[in-house]
Amino acid sequence: MLQIRFDNSYARELEGMYVPWQGSRAPAPKMLLLNEVLADELGLDAQALQSPEGLAMLTGSAMPEGASPLAMAYAGHQFGGFSPQLGDGRALLVGEVINRQGRRRDIHLKGSGRTPFARGGDGKAALGPVLREYIIGEAMAALGIPTTRALAAVATGETVLREEPLPGAVLARVGASHLRVGSFQFFLARGDIASLKRLADYAIRRHDPELEGRDDCYLAFLQAVTARQMALVAQWMAVGFVHGVMNTDNCAISGETIDYGPCAFVDVYDPQAVFSSIDTGGRYAYANQPLLAQWNLARLAETLLPLIAPENPESALPEARAVIDGAAGIYTQERRRRFGAKLGLAAPGEDDEALIDGFLDMLAAKGADFTQSFRALIDAAGGDAAALSAQLRSAPGLNDWLTRWRKRLDAEKDGAAGAVARMQAANPVYIPRNHLVEAALADAQGGNLETTRRLLEALAQPFTECAGFEAYAAPAPSGFGPYVTYCGT
Repeated sequence: MLQIRFDNSYARELEGMYVPWQGSRAPAPKMLLLNEVLADELGLDAQALQSPEGLAMLTGSAMPEGASPLAMAYAGHQFGGFSPQLGDGRALLVGEVINRQGRRRDIHLKGSGRTPFARGGDGKAALGPVLREYIIGEAMAALGIPTTRALAAVATGETVLREEPLPGAVLARVGASHLRVGSFQFFLARGDIASLKRLADYAIRRHDPELEGRDDCYLAFLQAVTARQMALVAQWMAVGFVHGVMNTDNCAISGETIDYGPCAFVDVYDPQAVFSSIDTGGRYAYANQPLLAQWNLARLAETLLPLIAPENPESALPEARAVIDGAAGIYTQERRRRFGAKLGLAAPGEDDEALIDGFLDMLAAKGADFTQSFRALIDAAGGDAAALSAQLRSAPGLNDWLTRWRKRLDAEKDGAAGAVARMQAANPVYIPRNHLVEAALADAQGGNLETTRRLLEALAQPFTECAGFEAYAAPAPSGFGPYVTYCGT
């Protein structure tokens, strides 16, 4: 019997910021993938989740006692254009649970059917986008990057009509919350400052409780969200991840990666890499992600001005602007730390920026594989630069760069051994390479999930070379690409 101890603070405390709703009935639900480790962390019975009651909840068809299914309201800037009402058009917040570590977690569904925010869509999800989010989200978690997690992927037993008929599915995901910059924009757009304050107070209680009671709590909250977001993007950049749709409704207050739509990882290093079919102008290209994160945070700052200075919101502009201006510095420090570790540096300083940028410039000039090139540095630290030279095709500046880099490593207190350990922990062997993801999705469409399971197995320990998984570390075969991804709507 499915029994879940819910504690639904969003539904309880933020009435008027959602629509209570029930998902569509799934005619023949079938469990495709279940994250049993995550289920256990949440205190959920994995066997019960696979029962008819469990499948009904995971598809939105029917809910157990204590759930409070609802569609959240939010607005958002999408590719720079503001939409005052978006919301969960094809999603439901089932409820919240307290996990075994005492942390509050949302259980949220994607593809569970139309809601009042659907804007003409059918509210359903096809199998491919559901599995893409499952695979890439779990890969990000294994890489140590803050992210929503996949709890389950469930087939609905119905056909979803897109460009062609596709099998339908629902993703059940788990996150620290689903509050977004767009949640705050929703109430500012309506001039509803009382609701905006309720939302901000709730967000502070949930994510930054140490700020409660401070006179400057809303400004401090802006600082906290800014620090989380800029650190998150630095982690994306360090593994070559391109989110693809960094709209303000996809920017989580928790600092987690959320809404894996047209996302991908770079193979050949290209700062201007764009994979999304709808990002024709390259707004969300790899190199633009830090700037766009800062832009999103500026939109959050706008919503908080009436709370920072209620009697004269404009007077809060200098303080809020200082926080947003400081986002670039936070990113620079986090980037230096992340990429410094990839080069084996324990405490990289400003002088090391040239070393980091010099290596990346060579990768771009030679069209080298991002992941393999950084991994090849491990052998180079021990004196064998053959693999690195092959990646960079004997770039003219490589020998000079290696000389400067090795001299810098010599200055480290723990020497080459310490540098190698840092590089092994910072440079993954396995990432969800685009050709592997596509192969997994294609096989799944035909009813074979073994390719997906095998890929998930490789991605679960991304920093450890495992016998039998050599193909998962290899770049895309000749002729693959140019790679284009699509939103899962």
